[in-house]
Amino acid sequence: MSRDLAASFFARPTPEVARLLLGKVLVSAVGDAVVAGTIVETEAYLGVDDPGSHAATKGITARNRVMYGPPGRAYVYFTYGNHHMLNLVTEAEGTAGAVLVRAVEPVEGVEVMTARRHGRAGHELTNGPGKVAEAFGVTLAHNGLPLGRELRVLDAPPVADTAVGTSGRVGLASGHELPLRFYIAGNGYVSKGRTGPKPPKRRKESA
Repeated sequence: MSRDLAASFFARPTPEVARLLLGKVLVSAVGDAVVAGTIVETEAYLGVDDPGSHAATKGITARNRVMYGPPGRAYVYFTYGNHHMLNLVTEAEGTAGAVLVRAVEPVEGVEVMTARRHGRAGHELTNGPGKVAEAFGVTLAHNGLPLGRELRVLDAPPVADTAVGTSGRVGLASGHELPLRFYIAGNGYVSKGRTGPKPPKRRKESA
């Protein structure tokens, strides 16, 4: 059986961790139902100088505190009013950093994932960060918890550089152009989100 990734795996530069997480196996035992999937897409979020990061503030806040460590913990937040996002904390303690798990390819517990995703199946099951969190039962209750309990990341053979694509990040108003998104090229579970600037909200036309 594969071993859990140690906290030391995450205690290095965030882009490096984001790249190396490709091919590793995310496991959830939430609600005593085991589900697992191979990580096929990630995004790196850095510290105060990264305009797309929650750490780009005047200091540590209640929201971004978990990003500052210790490494090897879950950083979970709620966004768009209906999606949880699962991130894995990186860097040495005291330095902000986290990797967003954007997509996984299911390998165990598909029936459980399908039920949690209200019948969605195929690539739609886990081809986006909100979908991953829902399928794996991730909620704000997991924010700040060390990996190795209900949520684990298991080691697996590395993915060759020739099989890895990079791009800007998805859905950001700022910092979208930074090449901090990593994915397994050609994998059907990679998300369909478009890189580039987040489109402005449309104003409602008056009657």
